[in-house]
Amino acid sequence: MDTELARTFLTVVATGNFITAADRLHVSQSTVSTRIHSLEELLGCTLFVRNKAGATLTVAGRQFQRHASTLVRTVEQARHDVGLPKGFSGALVVGGRIGLWEEFLLLWVPRMQEANPQISIRAESALEPELMQGLVEGRIDIGVMYTPQSRPGLKVELLIEEQLVLVSANPRSDPEPQEGYVYVDWGPEFYARHSAVFPNFAGPALTANIGWLGLQHVLANGGSGYFAHRIVEPLLKARRLHLVVGAPKFSMPAYVVYSVDQPDDHVQSAIAIMRDLAAEQTRRVTETPARGARRRR
Repeated sequence: MDTELARTFLTVVATGNFITAADRLHVSQSTVSTRIHSLEELLGCTLFVRNKAGATLTVAGRQFQRHASTLVRTVEQARHDVGLPKGFSGALVVGGRIGLWEEFLLLWVPRMQEANPQISIRAESALEPELMQGLVEGRIDIGVMYTPQSRPGLKVELLIEEQLVLVSANPRSDPEPQEGYVYVDWGPEFYARHSAVFPNFAGPALTANIGWLGLQHVLANGGSGYFAHRIVEPLLKARRLHLVVGAPKFSMPAYVVYSVDQPDDHVQSAIAIMRDLAAEQTRRVTETPARGARRRR
């Protein structure tokens, strides 16, 4: 079977409709339809029920989903094994949000290399939909993200509880969004809690879907925004930013996602090192008083 057909099938499952699947695969909707039709003819069954709401798996489609995932993962594993750099016995692909690479996964990499020098590492950055798709297809071995989705064959494990704090370039900023406030889209749960805490907030002049972008804007142009405490801690210590006294804080969990069928020892070692690093960072943020905050008089 052409693995491109299986990949297209899994993309439609992940997105829920042919249009979004086509956008993600960078092909036309008719191409997606043709691939799914070819797959259904090959298998001799109908995989999706198509309606205005999208595409829903049939009983046969649900049964094929597990086999499609296994097929794609097997091919990707073969590519990993065949394409290993000289001197390495294994390969590991790790994907994560930009904010989770900063001050976390980038600290994890040297620890992983020291503990497993025979393993080649490929680091990737993406948003949750792309990370989940890579995990389903087997292109990514480990994903670290904020809002994972439940998928057959994947284990979702809480890794660290991020604390989002309001910081400002102004040391005497009020504990609510002011002019120059950058709203970072941390996901639907953050939006709901943010709206409840700031019901009179009219809306930001600038919205960023990645925390790093919002933070760089605040550092360059002033203003304020909510960012992970572990990331802004060095900036608070250097007095480049200031913790806004009295502003509410928000908790946002980060998760590690990996295949439940992953037998490789180096994958388990990588996850164990992530757990240890997460515990260290949690203790550091909890035990170290936030600096950079000044009381208003």
